[in-house]
Amino acid sequence: MKKSIGADTLAYPTPVWCVGSYDAEGRPNVMTIAWGGICCSKPPAVTVSLRKATYTYGCIMACKAYTISVPSTKYIAEADYFGMVSGKTTNKFEDTGLTAVPSDKVDAPYVGEFPLVLECKVIHTHEIGLHTQFVGQIVDIKADEEILNEKGLPVMERGAPFVFAPGIREYRALGEVVGRAFDIGKKFNRPS
Repeated sequence: MKKSIGADTLAYPTPVWCVGSYDAEGRPNVMTIAWGGICCSKPPAVTVSLRKATYTYGCIMACKAYTISVPSTKYIAEADYFGMVSGKTTNKFEDTGLTAVPSDKVDAPYVGEFPLVLECKVIHTHEIGLHTQFVGQIVDIKADEEILNEKGLPVMERGAPFVFAPGIREYRALGEVVGRAFDIGKKFNRPS
């Protein structure tokens, strides 16, 4: 039997993404978020949701662009730090020794050491409550060659991304392949 535990943000897992932006003076900024996801296939688009109180919110509103750098477990401490302090008072790239790389497609930087990057231009904003949802059209994806397969597509375990479990505040590595999408469920197809 299921037990009601109330309304909260306990859907899991959530992505660990580092959102890059420039501030009004052109300084690179990065913030770790967990409220985000793919939201459209044509045009390819992704959402990130931020509180207005964050420094990154103002940066994205000004530049109408952001990047999403997907960290590997090798950089879990850096990604955690990016979500703990404000870019208003500290240079997170300088503190961690990571590299802010200017995007060649949008007005935002990305984290050079992270294996997968989405470059996005803002096409919609939605005020939801405490958070504002930014819908960004993906205008380019950059990936380290070593995480790509023979078809040129990213292989998840090669990039070693990790996820966040809200409520219990834990990062979790992703595990083994447990089935092929749009295939394993075919056993339930009824013959025509």
